[in-house]
Amino acid sequence: QLLSSEGKSAAFWTLEFYQAFFNVDTHQVMGRIISSVLPWRGKNFVRLHIRNNPDLYGPFWICTTLVFAIGVSGNMSSFLVNHGQAKYKYVPEFWKVTMAATAIYSYAWLVPLVLWGFLTWRSRKISSTTYYSFLEIVCVYGYSLSIYIPAVVLWVIPSEVLRWSSIVVALCLSCSVLVLTFWPVVRGDRPRIVLTVLSSIIILHVLLTIGCKVRLH
Repeated sequence: QLLSSEGKSAAFWTLEFYQAFFNVDTHQVMGRIISSVLPWRGKNFVRLHIRNNPDLYGPFWICTTLVFAIGVSGNMSSFLVNHGQAKYKYVPEFWKVTMAATAIYSYAWLVPLVLWGFLTWRSRKISSTTYYSFLEIVCVYGYSLSIYIPAVVLWVIPSEVLRWSSIVVALCLSCSVLVLTFWPVVRGDRPRIVLTVLSSIIILHVLLTIGCKVRLH
């Protein structure tokens, strides 16, 4: 099914339908965040932490926090770099928040949608025993972005080496979680398909990371 492996029984126009997507507590969200930044081989993030109760609460607030962290850190970084120049006058760069929101939210929804569609099509071709719903994939991508929040906060430190180091570490951890999560779904397919899917996941993640660092820093 599109939204959940368990399905949603309530009609989509009712409040109960949407409440099911936010049916998590703080302990569950924190556990999912911690697991999303600590990739372990053999431990499937969806099967151990998401299955039977995928949520939108964590991904929504992670994306929102990341957007504002990029906006604030980017503005502070620009201020610290230019502060002290004779003709410099600080002007808030609100466009960074708008651009960050467009990039982050589009990535967190459109990439999972395309990936879900492709994996659903391939699972019917190869009769895969491992399947992720669209909501589960959104959940994975949303939580995988949590590691970027502390990395982005470090942008305020006037050291380009530290800034790049933090963002590269975040990228490696986040990509590792995604690859380990989707490997069970594609491993039964042809090698060329496996390589294409996993490479696409990594490349898109790299493009988002570098794009935000270069354009919004």
